[in-house]
Amino acid sequence: MKDYASCSYWLETCGDDLTPRPALNGSVDVDVAILGAGYSGLWTAYYLQERQPSLKIAVVEKEIAGFGASGRNGSWCTCHFPTSLEMLAKRYGRESAIAMYRAMAGAVDEVGRVAAAEGLDIHFGKGGAMTVARGPQQLPAVRETHAEYEQFGLGDRVQLLNKAQTEERIRIAGALAAVYYKDAAMIHPGRLVRGLARVVERRGATIYEQTDVTDFTTGAHPALHTARGELRAKTIVLCGEAYLTRLRKVHRQLIPVYSLMTLTEPLSAADWSAIGWQQRECIDSCRLTIEYISKTVDGRILFGGRGAPYHFGSRIEDDYDRHQPTIRMLQDNVRTWFPRLKDVRFTHAWGGPLGAPRDFMATMTYDPALGVASARGYVGNGVATTNLSGRVLADLIAGVKSEITTLPCVNHRSPNWEPEPFRYLGVHYIQRAYWNIDQKSERTGVPPSGKTLAERLTRH
Repeated sequence: MKDYASCSYWLETCGDDLTPRPALNGSVDVDVAILGAGYSGLWTAYYLQERQPSLKIAVVEKEIAGFGASGRNGSWCTCHFPTSLEMLAKRYGRESAIAMYRAMAGAVDEVGRVAAAEGLDIHFGKGGAMTVARGPQQLPAVRETHAEYEQFGLGDRVQLLNKAQTEERIRIAGALAAVYYKDAAMIHPGRLVRGLARVVERRGATIYEQTDVTDFTTGAHPALHTARGELRAKTIVLCGEAYLTRLRKVHRQLIPVYSLMTLTEPLSAADWSAIGWQQRECIDSCRLTIEYISKTVDGRILFGGRGAPYHFGSRIEDDYDRHQPTIRMLQDNVRTWFPRLKDVRFTHAWGGPLGAPRDFMATMTYDPALGVASARGYVGNGVATTNLSGRVLADLIAGVKSEITTLPCVNHRSPNWEPEPFRYLGVHYIQRAYWNIDQKSERTGVPPSGKTLAERLTRH
């Protein structure tokens, strides 16, 4: 059996027994069959149980609940949707963009509400989030982000901080300014996903673990197929995020992008006095290559980011979770952000794949004629978005019309990614171009132009 506790600090410290639940043993008939025991699948089960308590629901998982991104993420629960307000307004109109933001902000609070109602100690702390300008090259991005919120009438949800105001919250080397977002919280991801699994079980759902879904059928007889039997249902729900790429029928709808993290030992009181950071804000910079930090309740710093390579054919392997060059880069970044921590010890490092659609637009879909629903494509912004997804899918499946079922992400269809080898070549080009743009900007102090091919291809 796998050592599931070693997958992440979050699973190691979730306080739950990680022994796998029984696998599927023979074919079973249910009302709703859900692929994936992560946030999307479990939130969908949870809200379906609220709307229609009599439903017979089964969740099937290849490993254990929380094995994927839900048990490995950076602990951010924020209002950030993968697609920007500007792009949403361009595609769907100003009011739809604003509605999308308010739905995301509401999802942050809903996660905290459910955790409290169900007695889940997920270390929820609504300290907000900050995007910090580390150097003059990042100042325009911070100012433009603040201006975008003002333009959409959401100025009350953000605050532009100067250097002194930024340092009142946290002292980061080279930080010149920041934009502060009110609608964000920190959580313990492992405690949330494992707690949700227990709650939906207590309400009557069955979770089958260590059962690999190899195919699915839609139409007159929807079903999830496994080597151990079929889950036949009126509706099947596909919530495997990056792992959906392993299914031939949806292989090109996402690509797996690896996000890796490293974790320090608990810092001393003197270190925290020098650094500040009392409110546990979620914090990132304006780098294209993505870097972000969070603070655990036991006084550690988590530093995460991209950098691990995409693998040909969208392959996902456990060995990719700890790409050593990327981990060393992240640990160097901790020392760069906080020079005081030059001798800090790192106790954990982990990672995993997140799902990226071709247009970077998260999607919640339901086709009643085919009996299939899906939620996917969070591009690393999934903790709050999955809660919204669960409520949207529950409403769609139950036939309930609501404000959230009219959001632009509902029944959106992203184009497929290119076939190989074009996908591999394109993704590696973007990864390398982003790195070079960031390095040049930091060397010269000149912000990215936004006009390079890589930036134009990935604008969202």
